[in-house]
Amino acid sequence: MYKKSISLVLGSGGARGYAHIGVIEELLKRGFIIKSISGSSMGALIGGLYATKKLQEYKEWVLTLDMLDVIKLLDFSFSKSGIIQGNKVFKIIEDMIGDVLIEDLDISYTAVATDIKKQKEVWLQKGKLIDAIRASIAIPTIFTPKVINDRVLIDGGVLNPVPIAPTLSDDTDVTVVVNVSARTNRKFHIKMPKDEDKKVNDIQKAFYSFLKKTQKFIPKDFKEKDSSLDMFGIVGNTIDMMQKTLSEYRIAGYYPDIVINIPNDACGLYEFNRAYEMIELGRVAAKEKLKDFKS
Repeated sequence: MYKKSISLVLGSGGARGYAHIGVIEELLKRGFIIKSISGSSMGALIGGLYATKKLQEYKEWVLTLDMLDVIKLLDFSFSKSGIIQGNKVFKIIEDMIGDVLIEDLDISYTAVATDIKKQKEVWLQKGKLIDAIRASIAIPTIFTPKVINDRVLIDGGVLNPVPIAPTLSDDTDVTVVVNVSARTNRKFHIKMPKDEDKKVNDIQKAFYSFLKKTQKFIPKDFKEKDSSLDMFGIVGNTIDMMQKTLSEYRIAGYYPDIVINIPNDACGLYEFNRAYEMIELGRVAAKEKLKDFKS
């Protein structure tokens, strides 16, 4: 039986990007062959892990993180360009994928970043994979930027949250886009195991405790009881609004064969404690979309 080859476009959306893992697992289960990946931000990370055959190892790691583990991974930056350096997290990821070059991967790979000085989109298709991922995932004000060849690079989702264009010249049968910032009323119910639910709540409490500590750096006039109006809430909601709109324009401009939509309100941009739920959501959304796909 002939198996369809696909170009896979993995969108940005913070913690919702965990859904990419479930989508990839469902695509492979159905016999699709992934020959090309283009990713922005979290999509670049998940795509890079798949390309180096380390996605399962990463999945097992994030599913075992508890409250203490998450706190230990927060390495605060003394730079004005970002609150978190990200060195601890990316050291773990680098240990997983190794010192591999993008051009040596078995599949075509593009990580999309944004050149903050020249204000333009950058396609990273050569060089160290870990550097490309680090640049693509540098969420403004949260992670410090990554400098590559004198370019100051930040999150690719700032300009292109669903990078379809890098796949247009691919010799594949199908283009599949995973949009994790979709404006949709579709609701998915994911049944959570009790121990997983408790772990999520514990980590969330720890994260909000961290947020409160950061408030001392914010003028009193800007402190709000509503969490959506604190510093992280404003940044997160601003990025979410921007990515929803940009994603719609990008998909409309290069309409792909399959679009798997993950609701924008499935979880917050920074709710990385909800890995299990988002992975399962990706699997369910992919299964629902793919059941109607005809050769």
